[in-house]
Amino acid sequence: MCTISDPQVTEVSGLVATDDGYVVVNDSNIERSRVKIMFLDGRCKLTRSVSYPSNALDPEDLAVAGDGTLWVADIGDNTTATGGSGTRRSTVALWSLAPRAATPVVHRLVYPDGKPRDAEALLLNGDGTPVIVTKDPVGEVYVPDGPLAPDNTNGVQLRRVGLFKPRATGTANPYGILGTGVVTGGAVSPDGRRAVVRTMSDAYEFDVTGGDVAAAITSGTPRITALPNEPQGEAIAYTPDGTSFVTASDQPKASTILRYTPVAAPPTPSAASSGAPVAAPAPGRSRSFLDGLSLRDVTWIVAGIGGFGVLMIVVGVVGVRRSRAARRATIAP
Repeated sequence: MCTISDPQVTEVSGLVATDDGYVVVNDSNIERSRVKIMFLDGRCKLTRSVSYPSNALDPEDLAVAGDGTLWVADIGDNTTATGGSGTRRSTVALWSLAPRAATPVVHRLVYPDGKPRDAEALLLNGDGTPVIVTKDPVGEVYVPDGPLAPDNTNGVQLRRVGLFKPRATGTANPYGILGTGVVTGGAVSPDGRRAVVRTMSDAYEFDVTGGDVAAAITSGTPRITALPNEPQGEAIAYTPDGTSFVTASDQPKASTILRYTPVAAPPTPSAASSGAPVAAPAPGRSRSFLDGLSLRDVTWIVAGIGGFGVLMIVVGVVGVRRSRAARRATIAP
């Protein structure tokens, strides 16, 4: 892998791997001139960039459709507790950049109850329908309740279709138990048969049936790949051959693109029943009580321990976004 060291490419929040390099997006950088779609070669060197025709408020993820169109998820909306300005968004947006196009097109969306959410993960169903997974509240999954509209003002309404549930995995990360539940990115494999949603600590990979990514991540059983000790792990993508994950951290300095081999799927029942040898489970610690808990379960437990634990969580939340307090523009995209 390589390290992104160009000063124009900081705070990487979205990532796509291509045959000859990478495409990345910066999020709500205080230097607005750096909020662009950036194209890198295989050595992570910046080769070109594409600007937005109007203000992109907080791009948080990046996906690529089967026809090569890039989709930028301008869906971030932090509260004041997590570094926001206090002015929440009335709409969120997706930007589409068709192959060989010079300018992205905006498509505005609105949550069904009109209340703001903070989100950082975008995936695409097999038919191209965008799937948004929220960070706050944790794990709400939305799709548009109608066709996207270019350059619209009011926003196409979103529809909630389920919930993605991260677990208290115990994987090491800078924010402890909080980081295990912060949803920061997503991707779909090039063949469309697998999808991954990541937190700051882990990648949850699901098998996809019939192109229905939303159903997979809300009702499927994930295989969890640890992404330990990333500085502020946000971006994730599949390699072009679909065999690996690549990730990057959102930080105001050089960011190394890391590569992981996903945890393998267990043997199929047909293979086991046919008499084929099945490998024994790898030695290691037995499954603990915490392994079966969701982040919400653990939050209740921590709350029961006492006010000190709650205070520590609040301090951690503030720390996640403290460097962005001045970065929120007030103009909706």
